[in-house]
Amino acid sequence: MKLSERFDRRYQQAPTATIPPPPVIAPPPEDAAPPEPAPVAPPTAPEVEVLIQAQPSEQMINLSPALAGAKAEIHAQLLSHHTAQIDINNRAGIRRLLLQLTEEHFRNKPPAAIVTATDKDRLVEILFDEVIGLGPLESLLRDPDVSEVMVNRPEQIFVERKGKIELTTLAFEDERSLRRVIDRIVSTIGRRVDESEPMCDARLKDGSRVNVVIPPVAIYGPCLTIRKFMREVLSPEQIVSSGGASKAIMDYLDAAVKTRLNIIVSGGTGSGKTTLLNVLSGFIPAVERIVTCEDAAELRLRQVHVISLETKPQNVEGRGAISIRDLVRNCLRMRPDRIIVGECRGAEALDMLQAMNTGHDGSMSTLHANNPRDAVNRLETLVLLAGTELPSRAIRTQISSAVNVIVQTERLRGGSRKVVSVAEVTGSKDGEVALQELFAFRQIGISGDGRAVGYHTATGVRSAYLHHFHADGVELPDEMFVPAAQPPADELY
Repeated sequence: MKLSERFDRRYQQAPTATIPPPPVIAPPPEDAAPPEPAPVAPPTAPEVEVLIQAQPSEQMINLSPALAGAKAEIHAQLLSHHTAQIDINNRAGIRRLLLQLTEEHFRNKPPAAIVTATDKDRLVEILFDEVIGLGPLESLLRDPDVSEVMVNRPEQIFVERKGKIELTTLAFEDERSLRRVIDRIVSTIGRRVDESEPMCDARLKDGSRVNVVIPPVAIYGPCLTIRKFMREVLSPEQIVSSGGASKAIMDYLDAAVKTRLNIIVSGGTGSGKTTLLNVLSGFIPAVERIVTCEDAAELRLRQVHVISLETKPQNVEGRGAISIRDLVRNCLRMRPDRIIVGECRGAEALDMLQAMNTGHDGSMSTLHANNPRDAVNRLETLVLLAGTELPSRAIRTQISSAVNVIVQTERLRGGSRKVVSVAEVTGSKDGEVALQELFAFRQIGISGDGRAVGYHTATGVRSAYLHHFHADGVELPDEMFVPAAQPPADELY
């Protein structure tokens, strides 16, 4: 099969089909040697269950055989004769070189092989993305509707677009081209990925988070996952209008932040924890000094007096790593009014709780948990990871005095992300952390397009911190805590 035909076929998305039954194979003779185990092969395209079929768009690249062949030849010529002219800091020069090579390639071709000027420009853009960018992923990174890019194999690229998973028509030419992109990403942070270090976390220049896994850990070939950095920080009004929370919830959280209650945002992966933490940080008064500690810098605070700290991975020699716990301990010496920890997932939970208990009120963090009660239990587990000899009862007492509010986020069916619970920590009772839920999301069904349908409501429980709000000059109306009747169908979301 020709390179151009193979390349073109990879760019065509295979339709979903029923897998035929396996053929009947006659048993081997009794004296035959036992067969060797067959190598593990990745599932073929028909075996992949596509959740949402991607619609062709201007971001989707379907090259004709002529353009695919031209791309392969021009790229090979570029690497063999013009590597000295490739300066990634001279983007305009590289584009001119690619345009020149493209014109030369088609100059002496027969009339049947002549392509349009639009096709030439498209080919130059594809080559440009491959030479200095991330190849076929560049169009996805430019698409504002795409929030996550997931490369399972060179020929299989999924995206999350507006909360739904789609299989794209894009593909890498082969595994080698995918590895070039991976090496280009990790080299920018001084890391390497090989058999001895088959997993790596990195960050793109725009702040997008990257995770890489290669063989032997990844059975079917290199895997690349990119969580895009959202340049636009949502406003509380946008959260409310999109159905992510009710106005009563946002008003309550506004009061909680301004009156310096300590808040934990809990939820699963991709449930909107960091997005909500960004929104809550916007309620902090501009005069306060804020220090953020993150694995990958995603928080975008609009205040002026902000210091952002980011962890540092170990170098190729296995030294020089700086953890979240190191950052939290150091920021205590930086005279912060507020400490925001991007995510607690280790021993740094103990340092954060101690900071909340020693004068750094109004601090915030996120946590992976399924509900507010699980968040409390996970905090206790993380504190134990710090190697403390504290009994569980003492840890729970510390949690009950440090944490005031737990906000639970969830990614519901259909991809919508919502605040599904707001609970207050009211102290400890019989050795357990006491919680009371103020607001909840009540799901009542599924819409025609597969999205969860429901409404936010108060639970009827009044806040235990009303006296605290009142002392700081913030008055919350009693109507805020009155349960809502089920709204009409046109008000559900």
